[in-house]
Amino acid sequence: MVRLRRLALAAVLSLPIADAAAATTSGISKLADRLFNGQGSVFEFVLTTRPEDWSRWNPPVNDNYTVQGARGKIRVEGTSLNALARGLRHYANDVLQMDEFWFVDTYKTAPQHLPAPKEPLSGASVVPWRYNLNTVTFSYTFPWYQWEDWEKLLDWAALRGVNLQLAWVGYEKIFLDSLRELGLSNEDILPFFSGPAFQAWNRFGNIQRSWGGKGDLPLAFIEQQFELQKQIVTRMVELGITPVLPAFPGFVPESIKKVRPNANLTVSPNWFAPAPDKYTRDLFLDPLDDTYAELQKLFVSKQIDAFGNVTNVYTLDQFNELSPASGDTAYLRGIARNTYAGLTAANPAAVWLLQGWLFFSSRNFWTQPRIDAYLGGVEDDQGMLVLDLYSEVNPQWQRTNSYSGKPWIWCQLHDFGGNMALEGRVQTLTSAPIDALAQSKSLVGFGLTPEAYEGNEVVYDILLDQAWSATPLDMQAYFASWVTKRYAGISSIPSELYRAWEILRTDVYSNTRTDIPQVPVATYQLRPALSGIANRTGHFPHPTALHYDPRVLQGAWKLMLEALTRQGSLWKVPAFQLDFVDVSRQMLSNQFDVLYADLVNAYKCSTGAGGGRELRSNTPSCDVKAAGARLLSLLSTLDLTLLTSRHFALQSWVDAASAWGKAAGNEDLFTFNARSQVTVWQVNATNLNDYAAKAWGGLVGSYYKGRWSIFVDALIAASSSGSLDEGALARKLQVFEAEWQAGEQAVEQATPQDFRAVLAGLPGSWPELFLKVQ
Repeated sequence: MVRLRRLALAAVLSLPIADAAAATTSGISKLADRLFNGQGSVFEFVLTTRPEDWSRWNPPVNDNYTVQGARGKIRVEGTSLNALARGLRHYANDVLQMDEFWFVDTYKTAPQHLPAPKEPLSGASVVPWRYNLNTVTFSYTFPWYQWEDWEKLLDWAALRGVNLQLAWVGYEKIFLDSLRELGLSNEDILPFFSGPAFQAWNRFGNIQRSWGGKGDLPLAFIEQQFELQKQIVTRMVELGITPVLPAFPGFVPESIKKVRPNANLTVSPNWFAPAPDKYTRDLFLDPLDDTYAELQKLFVSKQIDAFGNVTNVYTLDQFNELSPASGDTAYLRGIARNTYAGLTAANPAAVWLLQGWLFFSSRNFWTQPRIDAYLGGVEDDQGMLVLDLYSEVNPQWQRTNSYSGKPWIWCQLHDFGGNMALEGRVQTLTSAPIDALAQSKSLVGFGLTPEAYEGNEVVYDILLDQAWSATPLDMQAYFASWVTKRYAGISSIPSELYRAWEILRTDVYSNTRTDIPQVPVATYQLRPALSGIANRTGHFPHPTALHYDPRVLQGAWKLMLEALTRQGSLWKVPAFQLDFVDVSRQMLSNQFDVLYADLVNAYKCSTGAGGGRELRSNTPSCDVKAAGARLLSLLSTLDLTLLTSRHFALQSWVDAASAWGKAAGNEDLFTFNARSQVTVWQVNATNLNDYAAKAWGGLVGSYYKGRWSIFVDALIAASSSGSLDEGALARKLQVFEAEWQAGEQAVEQATPQDFRAVLAGLPGSWPELFLKVQ
């Protein structure tokens, strides 16, 4: 059977294996240069199999590698470029006790002479695919990424063995050029696109247009993003990461009726009511319509022209949180059959990657017969690959008969919207995918699908490393090794630090509660109310409850402080600075709930509500003003804490947006989008406002503290009048939110300082301040 291969590698594939390896491993040599301070020439890279372009006729197989000394070189042999990259990390971890982390710079540098391993190092994957990214990650985390950010991410992914990753950047250029060929103009198409921080949902067909009166997505930005995509895809191929490129999903602007007046179009539901229909209700072009196949061919061919024939895997989601127009099984089968026919007409080797989220989010609609019909529309099982998007909490593979036999990937979602609380399920990440591998013959990969990456890096490392172990990893040993590499570079790592992370492992990162299924938001990040926001469980809206006793985290924090006191050089390690601020942030967040309860009780006590005497007996004071002052003071302390690091600063996010906006010629749109996405999507669109809440300095001090100040003032006034006008309070909060979104509220700018120096200026002793629990 004929196998389609990358056109760029056609000449290489005619060479002997050794020559082919020399011709294609230069990207891995450059990776070694970046990782080991320009010493890539010390390594000899050898591919033990021919480079392949995976397709529906040629599914991937498990990888393996070996690292050993050979004739004065360090020889890395592997079955793929990605296996070679994974072998490099194995060498760095085991021989040099160092690693490359994502959110921080590595403190330990490689020695001037790289020693060969004393014994050969080897590894073998247990699944062919190691997958990374969610479509919405490109809006929650990546909208302002520059090339240097992508370069760091791609190195991080390759070193961990990721060999399949979404590549959505610059999609709007392909969309624009394809619709131009149908006869539409820029003016017909550009208003359909959403702002730069909301593009993911436009690509999903959930929303359309920009809002806020800041204009359309600039053409210059579309061109700039496309040039960035060329760099990203080129680097992915060099590192052995198969790019998953976007196919045509079927969503089109109203203007398409100008050139295809008889097109078969369906109006989608309003995705985020009560937002106005004009910002949602996208038009879906029926795959049975001839125009669908025409656009699909344009989308795929234009990407091949731009990037080369670098992949056969395409992402295509038609029903993300949108129900099909009909539940008839014949209709669903026909939709999928014609969708795939359009895709294979453009690329006969194509594999359709589908995010399986629809089977969870719309599980009442997606009965087994409908699932069988829709997935069965792709008759070649190898022509589809399904992401079980939320495997660690709500796996769908069991109830869907392993996605009707289609190949699928076990994925960790973990984080919704980029919320930043400390949370993980380390036991599940090691045992569940291995169990699934034994139970499902069609499981072909493990992967990461968080909506955003905003911390908790250890839980992502665990799953990617589990993909290289046939038995569940030993978490106690894993955490100890992870700490050694994360804080490498100082003379010795204090024992207290290992003990602190052991506490984090056994409690904070061992969530077993099904009613707290993800990274929570903090109570202070929600619109203030007298009830319904603290200790909240469930999936949506986000939970605010903790799955551990907050005193446990205090114990870990004390050990980290003791480690710093004993080994002052720890403060030079960027990873320690980030982690210490992060744990401090979480402690203050937990303490807010105590002060919030005091405030509510003080208000009820002052008004005699809820059985006054009982409340008084549990409340140190009925003084609403004093309780409110303590609560607002804590938010000020939290803001100061976060402002010590640009990683935790709103300014970093807004500055990055501003840089793109200036380059594209519409800074107002970009900074408005940056503020809007993390706070107010649409005024009074309550389901999504505060969904992407962030614990960032500047955001806490201006937005969150601003709302709570309004709330405290309202309670103080109501404690005198005897009743709270909740309608008036809601209107005040809404006005404030809209003003902040529009940039009319002052935001403190980050001026990173030494964390210890900042907190030393606070009243009292800051360790006691942090550890105080009422």
